[in-house]
Amino acid sequence: MAKKVVGSLKLQIKAGQANPSPPVGPALGQRGVNIMAFCKEFNAKTQEMEPGSPVPVVITYYADKSFTFVTKTPPASFLLKKAAGLKPVGKRNRAKGSDKPGRANAGSVTVKQIREIAEAKMPDLSANDIEAAMKIIVGSARSVGIEVRG
Repeated sequence: MAKKVVGSLKLQIKAGQANPSPPVGPALGQRGVNIMAFCKEFNAKTQEMEPGSPVPVVITYYADKSFTFVTKTPPASFLLKKAAGLKPVGKRNRAKGSDKPGRANAGSVTVKQIREIAEAKMPDLSANDIEAAMKIIVGSARSVGIEVRG
């Protein structure tokens, strides 16, 4: 017999750095999910990824307190900022795009870099081919304030 699904939860956690502190601990604890088991499984699954890159994860939890999770690829904006070579700033040590997207550029990427990002993001995008995926990534670049050259 199939397990009874109680609900699902979406979080964004740095690769290989899940720990019981907020936001992971409280989000899982109030739903009755074993926090340490999740952290160990998540860190093991994301250890081959670049350490510290944000990884969206969808956690499905069941009535018997068990869980399953699916990891996604890092957000397009993160990959674009990394490709453009933007330096981390601020309290959270994140790269920042332009304050005025469309008017002022924060950096630039090439079409080749856009293709590489689109190929990496393809499983998570709703595109049928690589050209459509590239258009989605170009739109993300535009909204962050990154110019596409070439």
